[in-house]
Amino acid sequence: MIDAWDEKYTQAVIDLWNQEAVKDGYKELTEQSFHHIFASSPYFDKLNAFVLIEDGRVTGFACGCTGDDLPLGQTAGYVTCIVLEQASQTDEQYKKLLQAVEGRFRELGKKQADFLFFNPMMLPWYIPDTPRHEHNNAPGVPTGSRLHSFLLGEGYAERAQECAMYLNLGQFSMPEEIRAKERKAAEEGYRVELFDGAKHEGVAGMLQGLNNPLWEKEIGKCTSEGTPVVVAAHGRQVVGFAGPVIRQDNGRGYFAGIGVHPEHEGHGLGTILFFKLCEAFKAIGTDYMSLYTGSTNPAIRIYEKAGFRTVKRFSIMRREF
Repeated sequence: MIDAWDEKYTQAVIDLWNQEAVKDGYKELTEQSFHHIFASSPYFDKLNAFVLIEDGRVTGFACGCTGDDLPLGQTAGYVTCIVLEQASQTDEQYKKLLQAVEGRFRELGKKQADFLFFNPMMLPWYIPDTPRHEHNNAPGVPTGSRLHSFLLGEGYAERAQECAMYLNLGQFSMPEEIRAKERKAAEEGYRVELFDGAKHEGVAGMLQGLNNPLWEKEIGKCTSEGTPVVVAAHGRQVVGFAGPVIRQDNGRGYFAGIGVHPEHEGHGLGTILFFKLCEAFKAIGTDYMSLYTGSTNPAIRIYEKAGFRTVKRFSIMRREF
């Protein structure tokens, strides 16, 4: 039986998660973290969270979310998770939970269901072969998981694969090759350094040129409030960024991304920005960095040159209704 969400199921879902979702590498849930990720999210919809009940027990949990203010939000609903007890991991039971979530999307007029990094309900996971270092968000479905194979069978298209990459910053050092790139860029009038409102301007225009609303909001806020951001500047004009430079409590270097305005590409600024970002994180005592990037993204070579390695893969998946 599929039942709509009720707070009485909270502990049973936490127990289920800590028994099954952790097998795919997800971080354990506590009552506090469940509340933070799910129940208190402004995108949590009690009509789009479901439990599977078998013999009076919770053996499955699924949750989706929507929001017209989200990227693609006018047309897409985001599937956050589908978790089943091992004995219940059949196509039939997966389908019941998936159809319940998709049904809610349809009621709200959505045209597609996505497993995608724009989902605001972020699920942390442990980085393999590390001392429980963690990444703050899963950008899709773990490639090769039971859920992944089920979705492929249900007609979900695998639109891309995201490589989750990791670097222990204790092993990072700035290569002379990058210092040489930085000197050459300086000869062309570019500087890569921490943002300083007294000497830099044009952040808003640079961000608009990158056409990424999430960066526009977050990096704009950071530079206005004094949170460190590495920038590339031509004269006073900011033409690229990397950051923000934030050491999280778990020792991870959190950053939103890297971008260079199209009019200033071709000067090696993206590479310099990324290496200067790693250097800035190491300078504030950050233990490690993790990120994800598309498997076909040429930037993966930059990350590998800095010492990053791929530790896990996630699949970006979609079904149109």
